[in-house]
Amino acid sequence: MVGYDPKADCRNISNFEVAVAGSVSGLVTRALISPLDVIKIRFQLQIERLSPSDPSAKYHGILQAARQILQEEGPTAFWKGHIPAQLLSVGYGAVQFLSFEMLTELVHRASMHDPCDFSVHFVCGGLSACMATLTVHPMDVLRTRFAAQGEPRVYKTLRDAVTTMYRTEGPLVFYKGLHPTLIAIFPYAGFQFSFYNSLKHMYEWVIPGEGKKNGNFKNLLCGSGAGVISKTLTYPLDLFKKRLQVRGFEQARVTFGQVRSYEGLMDCAKQVLREEGAQGFFKGLSPSLLKAALSTGFMFFWYEFFCNLFHHMKKADS
Repeated sequence: MVGYDPKADCRNISNFEVAVAGSVSGLVTRALISPLDVIKIRFQLQIERLSPSDPSAKYHGILQAARQILQEEGPTAFWKGHIPAQLLSVGYGAVQFLSFEMLTELVHRASMHDPCDFSVHFVCGGLSACMATLTVHPMDVLRTRFAAQGEPRVYKTLRDAVTTMYRTEGPLVFYKGLHPTLIAIFPYAGFQFSFYNSLKHMYEWVIPGEGKKNGNFKNLLCGSGAGVISKTLTYPLDLFKKRLQVRGFEQARVTFGQVRSYEGLMDCAKQVLREEGAQGFFKGLSPSLLKAALSTGFMFFWYEFFCNLFHHMKKADS
């Protein structure tokens, strides 16, 4: 069970073990879905239409983009920025799940609200994600820069990226895109946690006898469904975030096509609507939905798996 549930068989695991389960969940998930993340970021940053009918468009489909990246940059390109991405995932997973467990327990102890209620999971999920974002946002900026650059590379190593960005753009560069990130992450994570809980209840209602027997499959399936719903509802904000995170990085983007400069969130939204139309808000949605299904499914699957593992280990010792 994700979140505090007074009716459930309480898992006797510590806050440290909750944080470890969240970290390992993030680590394994990130390694598996990194190629889709790189393709998604390339799509989001492309000004031209994602269509083969546009001769100036570098990318126009998932398979075509994968083939072109592989041909031009080699297989390692699909894990560009993987070190900052892993630091991001490990730290984010630990803070998010630990704070979510603590917030849902706090709600139970401080009020009469059911900690398993949809609205409680939405608010606690959103707040826990904001806490995690504030903690690891610099790693997200670094990950985006690495994934966005082509060849020749502007940044050779993680240390080179940190020093170059700090020297040329100042310390606030590591928090570029924070405003749209927080606006996007609150509803996205809120929907993830609340829909995950709701879909699990729905699964147990539709197939009552299978709930306990196929717990791992249920967690994976419901997590995937929650990821697809959440990403669809909040996708434009994710696109704005990526566009804003590469401000000041235009020289590394020229080989991919047109580049644009944005003054802020509203300016970014206006330019995208004016130049790319309403469909521009959903560029990269197809790899994003595939990534969201896999990443959210794996995230909840591995988190519950490791929490249950710690629980059974303690039970066996006692």
